[in-house]
Amino acid sequence: MIKTSTSKLLGASLSALLAVGATHSHAGSWQQNVSIGGFNKVHIYTPDSSSPIGDGKSLLVVLHGCTQSIDAYLTANLEAAAEEYGMVIAVPDAMNKAGFSCWSYWQGAKSRTSGDYKNLITLANTMSGDANRGIDPDQVYISGLSSGAAFANTTACIAPDVFAGMGISAGPSIGTSSNGAIGSCETANVTSRCNSYAGSYASNFDTQIASIAHGTSDTTVDDCYNTQNAEGMAGVYNVDELPGTNTFSEGSRTATETLWQDGRVSMLWLNGVDHSWSGGQGASGSYVSGAGVNYARYLGDYFIEHNKRVDRNSGPELSNITVSTSGSQILVSGTATDIEGSVQSVTAEFSGSTTDSVSGGTDASGFFTLTSPSLADGLYAVTVTATDNEGAAGEAYTETQRVGPEPPPAAPELSGVSAQANGQCVSVTGTVVDQNQDLDTVEVAFSNGTVPASVVGTAFSAEQCNLPGGAGSATVTATDLTDLSSTETVAFVADAGVTATLDQHISAGRLDYTNYANCYLEYSTAAFRLNEVSAGGGQCLWQDDDASCTGPQVSCSGGSGGGSGSGSGSSGGSSSSSSSSGGSGSGSSSGGESCTEHATYNYYQKTAGRAYSTGNAMAPDYFAQGTDTPMPGSTWGLNTLHSTDGTSWSLGSCP
Repeated sequence: MIKTSTSKLLGASLSALLAVGATHSHAGSWQQNVSIGGFNKVHIYTPDSSSPIGDGKSLLVVLHGCTQSIDAYLTANLEAAAEEYGMVIAVPDAMNKAGFSCWSYWQGAKSRTSGDYKNLITLANTMSGDANRGIDPDQVYISGLSSGAAFANTTACIAPDVFAGMGISAGPSIGTSSNGAIGSCETANVTSRCNSYAGSYASNFDTQIASIAHGTSDTTVDDCYNTQNAEGMAGVYNVDELPGTNTFSEGSRTATETLWQDGRVSMLWLNGVDHSWSGGQGASGSYVSGAGVNYARYLGDYFIEHNKRVDRNSGPELSNITVSTSGSQILVSGTATDIEGSVQSVTAEFSGSTTDSVSGGTDASGFFTLTSPSLADGLYAVTVTATDNEGAAGEAYTETQRVGPEPPPAAPELSGVSAQANGQCVSVTGTVVDQNQDLDTVEVAFSNGTVPASVVGTAFSAEQCNLPGGAGSATVTATDLTDLSSTETVAFVADAGVTATLDQHISAGRLDYTNYANCYLEYSTAAFRLNEVSAGGGQCLWQDDDASCTGPQVSCSGGSGGGSGSGSGSSGGSSSSSSSSGGSGSGSSSGGESCTEHATYNYYQKTAGRAYSTGNAMAPDYFAQGTDTPMPGSTWGLNTLHSTDGTSWSLGSCP
């Protein structure tokens, strides 16, 4: 998702989301129908990743709309947002439904001890209070669709101390009647009502934020509520609207955003979306739309960018560090700067046969110099840290320095080697120490290529993506300038599992019609998970947990091994791994340009947005999206399409 801005105000834009065409491996998992927090049934998705801010993961509670089953959110692409932003997703089934299985936002007392308001507060506090879930209490959010949106807004007003933000999609204003949801717009003083619901907790509005969204093609709930709700919450927070708008895009899908001061309120128009939760490309289900951007991903970015409760003080940053010796002393110099405040002190620790430390300040430019006491001969780990005026320490810098004569040649020493898997990406980290201080390279060999590690001081790290699912290992080799080397091997388990419906699995090429009956009898139209397992010879197959639903042998999504590869970061850049609903394909890279390909029937190429059809509905002609290339075989013609930008598709495999 990418955002462009028409605003002239500096600081009005968010950071860019992942580039168009990037996809996600869903390393986490769904727990379905969990009884928790006063609810009998809650679907919970727990990602392997953590939030890039704060302490641990965030929590997003998503409330369904009228007549809508919580099962619809199993195919709404929530997993993509969960993994990308470290969000636990909780989708509760309302206990006290009204009308057409709606959240009863227009009925009953609106208080912390009433009905589902109490249950939602209990759910949020129970989950964030469970240390095993690792949820940051300062990153608890609530969202919803339609009646769920109005109920979420009301709950966030009742308990602003619990909910740091809200995401309100196509929701009538708080305190309106049920007639206002399907009739003409009801005027509501959202500011006054929200403040009255909060009572003695109103001071917590100082650090709460709100996203208000509505589909431009919604003919069910009047879109007047979008403006009324946004302006109402802006009144609660006492912030003014900023000039200009921003446009978010995911391929051809767009949304238009208006912001208020300091990002406290965002009003979003989901272009082309009807009265549905906007799930992005491939999303499906009752009142779930694939026509717009992924609203959950938008919320993930919006909350991270504008959360007011997380301590963002990261401590001073060190740069230009120089370590040298003078006789029996070690000299350390460099620069320490702090963007949030000022540098209070810089400390250098010298750890070897003895451990000593010295501290000092910086000059006006941030420059510092520190000198150790006299040290005995030996190799010392020199660790430099800087602390700011609020007591926060920045990231430490460590390197080695020898006092006295060089020892005999010896290979570099590896220690603390570990691997962290996130879907089909694996990061390997550790420490490397060279007694002779002539380290040349650190390389990490994976099954699909060797990656040069980044070495900063004594710490090294390397990442490789597109690895086949299942158990794997990486071998770290550290080599010095005399060709002496040492190795360490570390094991990991890469997760290439994908949750989707049967039709989506077939469309993606993970399954075919050979085993259709078994799969349909077991899962029908519900979403289920397939895992990628090796079939040998560079081939893989997809199967469920008990191997009763199995697909054909296909090329492993991690690609063939043996070549030299480079790591792929978790933000920015393109990946050839597949999302759960957009279809699975293999990818290649030529000249630094990533290419993704999908082999499936023409009909499923069309449903995934890679093709379109014209002519007779019973015997349509199919064409590749963007290039208009004819695709032979009509509806059930089996063809391969490839793309380097995720928007324009060409017939055939990646070059």
